[in-house]
Order: sequence, then C-alpha cells, then structure tokens
Amino acid sequence: MSEIDVRPDIAAGREPFPRIMAAVRALVPDESLVLIAPFEPEPLYGILAEQGFRHEVEPEASGGWRVTFHRDGERSGGA
Repeated sequence: MSEIDVRPDIAAGREPFPRIMAAVRALVPDESLVLIAPFEPEPLYGILAEQGFRHEVEPEASGGWRVTFHRDGERSGGA
C-alpha cells in the first residue's frame, strides 16, 4: 500500500493533483493508494473511477479525510 499526504502541499498553496496522479501511475498491480487530505477529494473519485479504481472514505478525528483507492476487483486489505 502506498500513502500520500497532500495536506502540506495544500497548506503551502501547491496543487497536489500532479503528485497524486504520479503516485497512481507508480502503483503496482494489487497495490492500493491511501490519500490523506484536509477535505474530501470528491472530484478525484470520478477521475480515478475512469481508470478502474473504487474508493473507501474515512473521516479523521483531526477533521481531515483518509481515502483508500483500490483497483476494481481488489479486495480491501483492512485499510
């Protein structure tokens, strides 16, 4: 499982989308991506769904969001 935290990018005013997509491209088959963000990244759901990913969303106590993206057909690894 790969994890990317975009909160520092957003806090610094940087667009995290290129970094997220690079992380998606770097995934090996059966590997999931965990994205940690300060808000729910709803637009990303459709973009990654078109690439064969589904997602699971967990709000964090800190007010942020933890979203795990799995390729369709993958079983959840208890993320």
